[in-house]
Amino acid sequence: MNVYLVAMALICMIPAKASGTGQNLHRTTNAEMTAIFTADQAARDNPAKIDWEALDRADKERRARTQFLIEKGALDSGDDFYHAAYVFQHGDDPADFLKAHALAIVAVARGKSEATWIAAATLDRYLQNIGQPQIYGTQFRHPPKQKWTQEPYRRDLLPDAVRKASGVPPLEEQDKQREDWEKALP
Repeated sequence: MNVYLVAMALICMIPAKASGTGQNLHRTTNAEMTAIFTADQAARDNPAKIDWEALDRADKERRARTQFLIEKGALDSGDDFYHAAYVFQHGDDPADFLKAHALAIVAVARGKSEATWIAAATLDRYLQNIGQPQIYGTQFRHPPKQKWTQEPYRRDLLPDAVRKASGVPPLEEQDKQREDWEKALP
């Protein structure tokens, strides 16, 4: 009986694991990565008033610093990888978008369930930038003197249930979002 109690006490002392991920729940979040992410998002608060040249310069600096933190092994938590994914999502080339996708997958694996949307968005952006159609419908663009579009887009590849599981709106909501953007930012 005492052996049973000792065994139960030892089992209770084992660190908790995130369900299905095999990752410890208690990870340290990097304050610098959080600040980089906060600045990245604040720079995009009002799309109609963005100075795109200044934003591009700041984005490059944020990516360089984030890359340094990644290489140094300074990112640990799901939040860290989630934040880094957003920074690289605002990159310049397919390698940035693919890296952002990999970072988002790590964020999900480390328990950041909200990272499913950025995982979908980074894959869509990567696909479109290598000349392939997006598959979730997260990417909208506004060509000069044309309406907002999501093309190229393989709407038939994934059902709305997969979009929903990934935090992406269904096709009907995407159509409404595109119409709303056309009204707000023609």
